[in-house]
Amino acid sequence: MKCNWTTKKLSEIAYINPRESLGKGVVAKKVPMDKLQPFCRDIPEFVLEEYKGGTKFRNGDTIMARITPCLENGKIAKVSVLRDGEVGFGSTEYIVFRAIDGVSDADYLYYLICSPLVRNPAIKSMVGSSGRQRVQTDVVANLDIELPPIEEQREIGGLLKAIDDKIELNNAINNNLFEQMQALYKAWFVDFEPFGGVRPSNWNDTNIYAIANIIYGAPFASKLFNTDGLGKPIIRIRDLKEQAFVTFTTEEHPKGHLIQPGDIVVGMDGEFRPYIWGNEPAWLNQRVCIFESNRPQGKAFVLYTIKPLLNKIEQTQVATTVIHIGKKDFDAFEIILPDEATLDSFDSITAPMIEQIVNNRLQNKRLAVLRDTLLPKLMSGELDVSNIEL
Repeated sequence: MKCNWTTKKLSEIAYINPRESLGKGVVAKKVPMDKLQPFCRDIPEFVLEEYKGGTKFRNGDTIMARITPCLENGKIAKVSVLRDGEVGFGSTEYIVFRAIDGVSDADYLYYLICSPLVRNPAIKSMVGSSGRQRVQTDVVANLDIELPPIEEQREIGGLLKAIDDKIELNNAINNNLFEQMQALYKAWFVDFEPFGGVRPSNWNDTNIYAIANIIYGAPFASKLFNTDGLGKPIIRIRDLKEQAFVTFTTEEHPKGHLIQPGDIVVGMDGEFRPYIWGNEPAWLNQRVCIFESNRPQGKAFVLYTIKPLLNKIEQTQVATTVIHIGKKDFDAFEIILPDEATLDSFDSITAPMIEQIVNNRLQNKRLAVLRDTLLPKLMSGELDVSNIEL
């Protein structure tokens, strides 16, 4: 229920592209556009680079992509990678929003920019040549926004922030688990630390099929593809990194393989990196394959065995401009196969880690749906934040 909400221009709620000073040639933290993740509050990484130009910002600011298709893809983030007083920079294709003390709350402002109240008009305002259209900043600045009192803003922002904080915590846990598994794999199967630094004599040289069955995706009729969420989800190469459902098929009986949470999935064109699938089941499209471990608990061993092999192929093909792999490349994979007892020991440590990673990712998907459902209703006043319990 709206009480004491007032109507203001967005430019009265936030400083838009506030002035900051950063000298040319000064090494600072840069956030390139490709570092932003779709519909993700937190910036996962930055680079250190000499400042030669670009949009400048501070911690607490919201940065929104102003160019197509980045804005449509949800590239909006709240800056938190800087120290107090530190100025960072990024693409010239960002619009920066900064909360005004006593008028707007920084968390609330971030979610307001993400909401349909701002994002949709921003997208509609885009002008320019096809494929290079940009948001008209003056149109966004002049949007009429119904604004709750500052205390209610903090409650709304705090509620949504709690959801994103849990998502970020799950991501941090998963990153730590991956690091632990990789370190353990290197210690055991590269440096042979438990075996006195020497490869055990009963370990065998063999091929990839000794540890995994490779399942290939199937072609689907592109005329039956849609992005409206109709039908059954299809996983294409472009979906692997974000693990999102973007494309769907209305084919009544899809052919091929249904990917399951926890499967090791690899793209066969462009970027050849293995991913642990952490979303609901979906159908596997062509040029995507799964490495199915022959040992039910042995996914971590397969994952870290194929990673360097895929990296080597990717590095070789970048130099030769070949951008795809296939069965002949997998047939050539040479691996070292440890004895059963060693594999059992490794699996007993890493299988629970894989399970937790998958569970955390599935929980994050549910949390994101909850956040995205609450967001427009809270921003419009349809829901009273005091009546919501998480």
